[in-house]
Amino acid sequence: MIRSSLQGVRILAGIAAISAAALLGGCAMPPTPAQYAQESPKLELREYLNGPLIAHGVFTDRGGHVKRRFVVKLQGRWQGNTGVLEEDFEYSDGARERRVWTITELGGGRYSGRADDVVGVATGEAAGNALRWSYTLKLPVDGKVYEVDFDDWMFLIDEKVMLNKAVMSKFGFELGQVTLSFQKL
Repeated sequence: MIRSSLQGVRILAGIAAISAAALLGGCAMPPTPAQYAQESPKLELREYLNGPLIAHGVFTDRGGHVKRRFVVKLQGRWQGNTGVLEEDFEYSDGARERRVWTITELGGGRYSGRADDVVGVATGEAAGNALRWSYTLKLPVDGKVYEVDFDDWMFLIDEKVMLNKAVMSKFGFELGQVTLSFQKL
């Protein structure tokens, strides 16, 4: 009887250890731009977002299904630490959208951004080849406007190509992702 009780305790202890390891693994810290500080080429936002660019992208739902495809024509210009980035979207269903960002370089790899459909101020942090933007966007869907949080990562691949992946969420629940490939013209 004592032997089987000890075996039961050992089994429960093993299950508890496995559960604790799984729980701690699920609580891993999310990435930060500082983790990419040594990566190259270095993303100089004022250089990359200056002049004409084109981007191709998709919106996928949280199940990974492509819901929308789009092309964005961009034009950036800078004066000192302030840049204006004009984005003209054309969706596969024929819809069009325009967003104009005003971006301010704050120093130390930090940026702020404003646009008419952004709630408050977007915050950005860059290091190495990476830039992370955080902002809330007013997103029109079926005649209603929802405020959706974006966790937006950009990675410079070479002097012409930058990849962008953004996770969209509401109340902490993922709604979908936006994936883009930018090309400097």
